[in-house]
Amino acid sequence: MRTLTLIAILTLPLPAAADVNVRFLEGAPKDQFILTNQGCDLGAFEVTINLATAPAGLIFDVTGSGAGVEVYQPVEVVAGKVMLSDVSDGDQSLTLTINGFDTGATATISADLDDTQAAGALGQIRVAGSEIAGASVVGADGEVGLFDASALAVLPTPGCIG
Repeated sequence: MRTLTLIAILTLPLPAAADVNVRFLEGAPKDQFILTNQGCDLGAFEVTINLATAPAGLIFDVTGSGAGVEVYQPVEVVAGKVMLSDVSDGDQSLTLTINGFDTGATATISADLDDTQAAGALGQIRVAGSEIAGASVVGADGEVGLFDASALAVLPTPGCIG
């Protein structure tokens, strides 16, 4: 009887899990965040990029007269059905809402990130992978992924739509 119970438990369907990879690419004058759905259809998907958790003091540099250094760029959608939260110069977080984030889909935004420390690995106007390490991506469900030194964050998602 125990064997049958164990078999029944092991064969129960589990919700599918999916990961969303978020890659940061340094590029002068525009940096990019590329989100890739590695799992299954997620429908509407929301994620917040939180730079405050990185030790390098990273900020979004969107105006010439704010907290950033020299070159600045607005935050813009490059690819995908993405809506962006408002971002002011010197902000450390940005929320993206992606409508219809299907399996294998990507979404890309461009921005200018600066480091507010005296001198990062690439100076203040460029951000190295080691400087974004520790920054986080947070899903609407509270799941968290951290950027590593290769500038990749993996955000686990709780499941897929039916």
